[in-house]
Amino acid sequence: MLYVRLFLVMGVSLYTSRVVLAQLGVTDYGIYNVVGGIVVMLSFLNGAMSQSTQRFLSYEIGQRNEDRLQAVFKTAFTIHIFIGAVILILSETVGLWFLNNVMKIPSSQLSAANVVYQCSIAGFILSIFQAPLNASIIARERMHVYAWLGLLEVCFKLAVAFSLAFFPHNKLIYMALMTMGLGIMFFIFNAVYCRHYFPECRFGIYFERKLMQPMAGFASWATMGSFTWVWRVQGCNLILNLFFGPAINAAFGIANKVNMAVSAFVQNFNIAMNPQITKTYSAGAFEEMERLIIFGTKLSFFLTLLISFPILLTTEWILNLWLTDVPQYTVIFTRLVIINTLLESFIHSIAAGVNATGRIKWYQIIVSLSMLLVLPLSYFALRAGYPPYTIFIITIALTILTAVERLAILKRTIAQFSVSRFIKIAVIPASLITCVAILFYFGLFQLIHNLHPIIAALGGAALIALLEITIGLNRYERYHLCTFLRRIISRKPELRC
Repeated sequence: MLYVRLFLVMGVSLYTSRVVLAQLGVTDYGIYNVVGGIVVMLSFLNGAMSQSTQRFLSYEIGQRNEDRLQAVFKTAFTIHIFIGAVILILSETVGLWFLNNVMKIPSSQLSAANVVYQCSIAGFILSIFQAPLNASIIARERMHVYAWLGLLEVCFKLAVAFSLAFFPHNKLIYMALMTMGLGIMFFIFNAVYCRHYFPECRFGIYFERKLMQPMAGFASWATMGSFTWVWRVQGCNLILNLFFGPAINAAFGIANKVNMAVSAFVQNFNIAMNPQITKTYSAGAFEEMERLIIFGTKLSFFLTLLISFPILLTTEWILNLWLTDVPQYTVIFTRLVIINTLLESFIHSIAAGVNATGRIKWYQIIVSLSMLLVLPLSYFALRAGYPPYTIFIITIALTILTAVERLAILKRTIAQFSVSRFIKIAVIPASLITCVAILFYFGLFQLIHNLHPIIAALGGAALIALLEITIGLNRYERYHLCTFLRRIISRKPELRC
């Protein structure tokens, strides 16, 4: 269900971005992207608590402790109310000052930018209150519900994008108001469903020190990870704005839209995988947990490479087909951010393994500080006159560094985990496939560029799929893949692999 959702959401989301860019124009689209990003930068508090809620809910489900589930949910909701209050105060003080005094926004659009900002705050506060509900849906592994709600949301966003054509003036303000309205509507949808189907989802203020302390402790360290991720993306966006203005933010926003579509492949897989990793740890099944982490890492990379390689081959053609006006630097931004996502696909299952233990203090300190280096390094690089895409090159280098750090910390946290098996089963096959794909690209560079882009993309996808099946999967995994395909295609024919 998550992958059915993915293909539909990806197509609708990308088309929606095309419509919004065409209706708003490059400058207004850049303003909408960077102004909303100020509020998103404060989301590290909410992201950390959401991660904590899902971990504790999954842990109690693994322990089969139904009585504690309601206490966990109410405690999480109480903490989210506090987080919402903190973010509201920060947004209306520091964030508002930064918007009006530091950012480069045309004076004629400053009032519209303030409306966008206030709507973004309201929508984000609602998403904070919705986070425990989403955590419950994922922990209970009701992926079909998660999938349908996501599909409905992007369809409504597409309708809003089309309706922009009927508003010749103040399109930026209308877009912000309607997006906020959608946030209200989907919060109500989630609340009604969870209240009806999950007995633990009961709203209310609840304090229990024995529960509040470990949840808040986990969330406080997870805050570092969420802080790093949000500020890495939005901080780079702001740095680009300081040096190059709103037009470059439009290119940055479009590149991240494409990247979100690509990364959705691995995110959907991890949404389904992570609760299982936590539950196996809770049950003390460490061998099964190791198998899930290694298999999750390998399949995350394979899924990301399968979709990203054809896009890397035909980036310029895709952007010209998708957008009526492609901002400068969009092509190279898109390619570099996708390469970084490919590297990041190695870390998600590792992070889930560390999070399952609850011992994340040094993991978050080391990894977060390493990743935050992207901001000062990028600032000084751009100040020295380097081109804007230097930010992404620095990000890629730091992603490689932190991948090594994460694996070392996982081994230190879970002594039973075998790094040698991880490298043998996940890293080596992924590296071989990547090398063959790179040799293929440079060996047939001229031929690829003479082919129709659709043929080149399909050929690239077929090559990656063949390499992943023959080199990437072992005999056991190929057997289960064939079983899965046989069940989809027909119940009768036998597939021989």
